[in-house]
Amino acid sequence: MTSKLPSIRTVANLAGVSTATVSNVLNARRSVAPELAARVRAAVAELGYIADVGASRLRSRKSAVAGVVVPDLANPFFGEFVAALEQAARQDGYELLIVSSGDDPAQEAARLRTLLTWRPAGLIVIPCRDMIAGLDAAHAARVPLIAADRFPEGPAMDVVAVDNRAAAADMARHLIAGGRRHILVAGASLGIGNIRERVEGIRAATRGAAEVELLEVGYTLADSRAHLAERLARGLPPDALFTLNNVATLGAIGAIAAAGLRVPDDLALVGFDDEEWMRAVSPPVSAVHQPVERLGQEAWGRLMARIGGDAAPPRQLRLPCTLELRDSSAPARRSADSTALGRWAQQTRKETLS
Repeated sequence: MTSKLPSIRTVANLAGVSTATVSNVLNARRSVAPELAARVRAAVAELGYIADVGASRLRSRKSAVAGVVVPDLANPFFGEFVAALEQAARQDGYELLIVSSGDDPAQEAARLRTLLTWRPAGLIVIPCRDMIAGLDAAHAARVPLIAADRFPEGPAMDVVAVDNRAAAADMARHLIAGGRRHILVAGASLGIGNIRERVEGIRAATRGAAEVELLEVGYTLADSRAHLAERLARGLPPDALFTLNNVATLGAIGAIAAAGLRVPDDLALVGFDDEEWMRAVSPPVSAVHQPVERLGQEAWGRLMARIGGDAAPPRQLRLPCTLELRDSSAPARRSADSTALGRWAQQTRKETLS
């Protein structure tokens, strides 16, 4: 059985005061006689009263709540982004309503519509594809919306992301400088704009200097590992593997082990997204480090400007990344015959002769 939660009127009746006095005590809006304030607090404690914040906001027609939509809360990158947003929002007196789209555009639209029922002051969305599903609903509700991490297609809007092309190009040049000439590039899907931007940066940096092979590995760890394991088990092995998101990098660790390959002697391994575990494995994994905390701070700052009435044209901000170079991308120190390429060539010659 369930019982109805006590109302502010119930508190007022028990304390022998008006509902306005209860509200003033709870919100510290006006001074209340100490004796009355003590009676109100005693009634609140006895009844276990919890204020109906949603109803209060509707009555005042003001909202200190913002909504956030991310593709996957289990992904450490998105978790760090949300943590940065929460810290910034708290400093401005805002609470966040955070939901995940599950990397599904239909769910993204549904979750965004659900957030709108809370009358948020604004929204921050990391779209799961190239368009923000449900964007029309946000526009119809006249709720400011900031896109983060990915540049969505459609109407111009405020976007805060990183310079994917430049960062990916810098890492590709690092691989070339280490003597790598066949780079397998693995990302979730080319249907995501920031993945395409990273590929474009790699292609621009390797043109005429290295062969680039693309592989879409999906969004989950299991899919990433399976697709990479299948590729590494067949054909000419690459001498470098560049994974374009942290899930693909983690999948690569298992796939490389399953293929019996050695890092960095058989192939270099580098990733986009720098996570704590990349420092703990052996060898430590080189990665593009995204300024996630600043990404969250900039996105929140832009949203606050829009909430405050900023009517300037949409602004698109790209933040620089840095390279964290570790042992996984060091030049190979083995002889040619002992590398994966050498072993593959020897095996191919045996099969041809037989």
